[in-house]
Amino acid sequence: MDPAAFRSRYPEFSDVNEYPDPLIQVHLTAAGMLLLEQVWGELMDMGHGLFVAHNITIGRRHQLAADAGGVPGEVTGPKTSKTVDKVSASYDTSAVTMADGGFWNSTAYGVELLYWARLIGMGGRQL
Repeated sequence: MDPAAFRSRYPEFSDVNEYPDPLIQVHLTAAGMLLLEQVWGELMDMGHGLFVAHNITIGRRHQLAADAGGVPGEVTGPKTSKTVDKVSASYDTSAVTMADGGFWNSTAYGVELLYWARLIGMGGRQL
């Protein structure tokens, strides 16, 4: 997979100013070193794409925080509730995160990557 193929699969990252080729490529290189082709087989491009999407999404959050005068790189978890004036909303994040997912639970791409990694890592047949 190269940056153009990544953008084709994930058009939400098509803005080359926000997500330049070198940014995508560094994460593709990392994915190539960390995700084993003999394990992922024909799903390798999907694994690479999810890995890249997860990592550049986190990077984009850091950039947006810095642009707003916040602290880039601040560690936060999923928001479970929010209150504005007299209105509040709560979310059951356990319904959309993976047990012991840690870092990967911080984006939908990471959750999906972890799902597939666990499924692929089980081996054998799945019913």
